[in-house]
Amino acid sequence: MEVSGQPWMTPLVGCGKPTVGDLMSLCEENYRALMRLIPDLRLIQGEERCVLDRGQDLHLEVLEQTPFTSLLRLTYYFPYEDGLAHRMKSSEPDALLRVYHDVRQAEVLNLRQTVLPLRNHYESPALAAKWKVNLFLSKWLRFCLSQGYRFPERPRASVGTRERGLAPISP
Repeated sequence: MEVSGQPWMTPLVGCGKPTVGDLMSLCEENYRALMRLIPDLRLIQGEERCVLDRGQDLHLEVLEQTPFTSLLRLTYYFPYEDGLAHRMKSSEPDALLRVYHDVRQAEVLNLRQTVLPLRNHYESPALAAKWKVNLFLSKWLRFCLSQGYRFPERPRASVGTRERGLAPISP
C-alpha cells in the first residue's frame, strides 16, 4: 500500500512502535533480499562491483567471513568530472551489514545516508532506531533488485562420483 504518493510508505513504516519480533522479521526479509542480490555471498572475499548499463555501479566489499557470519559494506561510488569512480566519504547510501547465515538474518550495523531523516547511531529508543535503518535497507535492497542489480554466481566445481562416495573397503 502506497501512502500519499510515497512508495516507501508501506503499512510496516507507519505501524507505530515496532516489536522485537517485527525487527527480527524485517532482518529475515533483508537476508532473503540480500541473497537474491548476492547469491554467493559466502564465497566472496574482498571487493566486487555490479555494473548496469544505466545507473550507478553497486559496490560490495566483504570485510570478514566466518563460518556463520559475513561482514560487508554495500555502497555506490559516484564519478567525478574525470568520469572515474572514486572512493569518497560522502558515498551514499553506505551500509555496513552483518549477515547471520545460521539464522538467516541481515542487520545494519551502520548506515550513512542523508536523503531520508534517519540517525546513524542507535539512540534511545534503540528498537525504533534499529527498525528505521533496517527498514531503509529493506527498501534499498528492493530498489536494487527492481533495477536489475545482481552479483554473478560463482561457477561450481563439479565433484566426480568417485570423489563423492566413500572409499571402497579392502577385503
